Amino acid sequence: MNEESFEKLHGFFIEDLKVGQKAVFKKKITENDINQFSLVTGDDNPVHINEDFAKHTIFKKRIAHGFLSASLISTVIATKLPGPGSIYLKQSLKFLAPVFIDEEISVKIVVLEINNEKKRVKLLTECFKSDIKILTGEAEILVNSKKET
Repeated sequence: MNEESFEKLHGFFIEDLKVGQKAVFKKKITENDINQFSLVTGDDNPVHINEDFAKHTIFKKRIAHGFLSASLISTVIATKLPGPGSIYLKQSLKFLAPVFIDEEISVKIVVLEINNEKKRVKLLTECFKSDIKILTGEAEILVNSKKET
């Protein structure tokens, strides 16, 4: 691949990022998403896949896997901010509320810190349903420099 093609496919370089920069992604969580996530990961906890079981839990119905919502953070980092070429190094997560079938999740990423020397970016990573925060955390991402392409 030539340099021009690489840069065309590449997301933001470290020099392009600014503290406060944001990206958002929305996805409706479907029953199929939950079932497929269960199959892919092997997490077949009945609170996710069995309505009769879930009726007897504190949630009273099936909930999405917490890491299904969290995986959407990776979607934003990999495709939008910083985007293609960035490498995930670290992620903290705190789960605050459940997600039910057919609820829309909004993932919001905000650049908190930029370390040009180490080519690392710290991001605030949050997920919401309506105005309710369901997940919060921080990520550390390695981002290429234009000087090295």
